[in-house]
Amino acid sequence: MPRAIELLQQGRNEELWQMCCGFTGLDIEQFMTIQNRLLLEQLDLLNRSALGDKIMRGLKPKTVDEFREMAPLTTYADYCPELLEKREDVLPDSPVMWVHTSGRSGEYPCKWVPVTKAYSEELSVIMYGIGNLSNCRGWNDTSRLPNHPRLVYTVAPRPYMSGAMACMLEQQTPIKHLPPLEEAENLSFEDRVKSGFKCALSEGIDYFFGLSLVLVAVGEKLGSSSTKMDIRPLLSQPRALLRLAKGAVKSKLARRAMLPRDLWSVRGIISSGLDSWVYRDKIKELWGRYPLDVYAGTEMGIVATQTWDYQSMTFVPSLNFLEFIPEKEHFKWQEDKSYQPQTVLLDEVIPGENYEIVVTSFHGGALVRYRVGDIIRITSLRNEKVGINLPQMVFERRADDLLDFVVVRLTEKTIWRAIQDTGIDYQEWTAYKQPGKAVLHLLIEPKHDSLPSEADIARAVHRQIMEAENDDFSADSPLRGDYAESIKFGVAVTLLPKGTFAHYTRQKQQEGADLAHLKPPHVNPPATILSFLLSTAETLAAASEAVEAGTATVR
Repeated sequence: MPRAIELLQQGRNEELWQMCCGFTGLDIEQFMTIQNRLLLEQLDLLNRSALGDKIMRGLKPKTVDEFREMAPLTTYADYCPELLEKREDVLPDSPVMWVHTSGRSGEYPCKWVPVTKAYSEELSVIMYGIGNLSNCRGWNDTSRLPNHPRLVYTVAPRPYMSGAMACMLEQQTPIKHLPPLEEAENLSFEDRVKSGFKCALSEGIDYFFGLSLVLVAVGEKLGSSSTKMDIRPLLSQPRALLRLAKGAVKSKLARRAMLPRDLWSVRGIISSGLDSWVYRDKIKELWGRYPLDVYAGTEMGIVATQTWDYQSMTFVPSLNFLEFIPEKEHFKWQEDKSYQPQTVLLDEVIPGENYEIVVTSFHGGALVRYRVGDIIRITSLRNEKVGINLPQMVFERRADDLLDFVVVRLTEKTIWRAIQDTGIDYQEWTAYKQPGKAVLHLLIEPKHDSLPSEADIARAVHRQIMEAENDDFSADSPLRGDYAESIKFGVAVTLLPKGTFAHYTRQKQQEGADLAHLKPPHVNPPATILSFLLSTAETLAAASEAVEAGTATVR
């Protein structure tokens, strides 16, 4: 198979589109044909491997139906100690690399996952296609693809999957990483971001792939510091100075602070995670284009992506066999962990319904009917706007982030939206359910001292939740209509001193925690984290009071 860059340079644009973005043109029957073919190839490898024998308890299914009947649903614990020890002799196929993500405290230090050559090659093709989808104007458009894309490196380095994916992309096209890859992987996350955007002042940017929050932080910092920027370090970099000068002119003509879009014309922004939705409009304001949201993970590579309308996501057929646990089945399992939930396939999903996603790795991968721990929602059976004839999805929540108050069920997404819609200026937050009470307790760190009182914020968040007119609540929810006033659901707010979450992050960095553990979870933080945040808040508050008292005495 030719590399993407070869097709691009030879002008074979239709072949390039079909190779990298062709899945967007499939109908559901064609999608399922690919799924079934690749699963049968994977079963042949699994049935000859020691790991497959262990997971499927000696059974050797030959068909898709037999596989779904015989193979159990699994979690990472089912692959221990083999994957933890990186034992290659038991795998369906030899890996070319091992990647890892965060583990669970007390269970395993991290989750190691093998990546085969075939899987890596297919993933690189899909990644190149997603780069095209982030800047194309429609079907078969490859006209805006660069020959040597410049990519700001702001992801976690190898052996994290995000760093590995940045390297895999080089199988399809040469990449100019900013900063250079060898340098980037030896820097801390903060230094990596600073160095990347410093390089971009001279080099320019084609693509950004990483956390949406980073783009917002860079944009806001640029605006606040542009009037007092020290240009002396840039005197030896004429291209950087010229870029800054042009950006300054644009911002002055617009009578506003300088924005990233004054400095760079980014071809594509690719992000993953819930914060993509939260910062979507802010990124458009700062950078001049929306981020393309991708549903991806260490264990599954890429499952789905938005296309050129930046709405719901389209599933990718060639990396994993996809199954879906209906939410009702998921809740049955939550009540009785011995219950084996039933699954449906993509040609059986129902619009408006939530599903827990289950993946089986293709191309010699190790994972079999693996429960990722995510809940997705099917928004429709096709994308009418752009003519994609496949079911569409959005990421809904982690399977374990549901706060159930009987009359209302809240997720990270619904809580975050409610906080955003109040308009309060906050730095960070976390939420949990008060034991024995139908009360959502929010810990919020303000950005400024002028935030409203705790009671006023609680009322505002409560109002946003109760008045929400969206799909977060089912049609028969008691939140609808006249019942809202009778619900005994409450919101409590505790304001934390400025610096509380930053102190937590510094503490975790000192402990050597990986990137995924540097911030507390937004929903259901463990008691140890709650205790740390509250005790830190007390310490910071006491220090602040001592400073104020000392100042008053001097006066």
